[in-house]
Order: sequence, then C-alpha cells, then structure tokens
Amino acid sequence: MAASAARERSTSAGLLSIGQVLARLTPEFPDLTSSKLRFLEVQGIVTPSRTDSGYRKFSQSDIERLRLGLTLQRDHYLPLSVIRDQLDEAEADGGSALTAPPSIAPTPRRYRRDELLSAAGAGPQLLNDAISTGVVTAQELYPESTVTLLRGLVALDRHGIEPRHLRSLRQSAEREVALIESALSALLRRTDAASRGKAGEMAPDLAAKIDEVRSHFVKDAIAKLLS
Repeated sequence: MAASAARERSTSAGLLSIGQVLARLTPEFPDLTSSKLRFLEVQGIVTPSRTDSGYRKFSQSDIERLRLGLTLQRDHYLPLSVIRDQLDEAEADGGSALTAPPSIAPTPRRYRRDELLSAAGAGPQLLNDAISTGVVTAQELYPESTVTLLRGLVALDRHGIEPRHLRSLRQSAEREVALIESALSALLRRTDAASRGKAGEMAPDLAAKIDEVRSHFVKDAIAKLLS
C-alpha cells in the first residue's frame, strides 16, 4: 500500500486536483463548479489523467484548454462541440495556437444609431418603424446582427413589405422559443451546471431543426404558389 501511495504521489507531481483547478479558475469564471468540470470532461473539452485510485489530475495544458474553452463559451457563445473541435485543431498544430486559435471570432463591433443606419443603408424612418413595431429592439449600441436584420428590412421595404407586416414573424420566433423551453423544461428546472450546460448545447440544435421544418413549409408554399 505504501508503494502504491508513493507511486501516486510520483505520477501526480505537478498535477492539480479538481479543488486546485477550481481555486485557480473560479476567480475568472465564477460559475465553474466541480460538476461543470466533470461535464466538460464528458464533452471532450478536457481529458484529465487518473491516479490508481481514480482521482482526476489536471496538467497545465488541461488548465489552458479549460481557460480557453470557458472563455469561448462565455464571450463568444460557441457550442461546446465547436469549442472542442477548435481546441483539438489547435493542439494538432502544435499546441502553441491554444492561446489564440485562428478561428476565434474577434470582439464583436457595436454600432451607434447613425453607424447602424449607414452600415445597413437604411433611412431613419425605417428604423423608427422597425423599433415601434417590435421588429428591432432599441439600444444605445447595436450588435452586428441588427445590421444584418436592418439590411433585410431595407430589401423587403423595396418590395412594399414594411416592418409592421413582419410582426407576426417576431411573434412566431417567440413561440418557437417557447417550444424549445418546453422541450428543455426538465433540464432548465435543475440548478446544477451539468444540466444547464446540456440545455445550452441542445437549444441551438432544436432551433436549427425548427428552422429546417419552417424552411420546408415556406418552400412548399412557394412551389404551390408558382405551380
């Protein structure tokens, strides 16, 4: 038994326990817990070694994978499957890219109202109409996604489709979110990080499937219209 304990101390030299990992990372990621660490292991974000007794031990490279993976999830809202692939690709390139993989999105730009109008090629009245009808949410600084949305509104407006005509689309999107919330209700009722993390992974997939079904309905309706 003494020999086994000595062997574990030797193989664990320089490695960290779950508690030590949490002590190092929770100042930067307050929501990190031991259960979330285990969930990230299941998702392939990190693969700690194990002692003969089965205790997880984390190396410095494990810490860097965790730090970058958690940063990508927090700041860029990437799904864990995408984060895992990016981390694996970076390590396959030699590991040096772990601090800044080329596929990491830059800090998103934010637009003032005048910058938004200029970038989207929209007039002030169109934006006012979009805000008053709830199609666009008024903000002091607008994200890139609003630029894309407003460009779409400009294109539709040229064909006589005004923001007020699109309120039903916004309401439909809200109903779809309600469907997703209902489907994930069992997970969302739980407070542990693993369940919340799994819900966060499943929600975009469900949204994509709903989008596929909606796209089919629209294409089918257009085909009937033109037949």
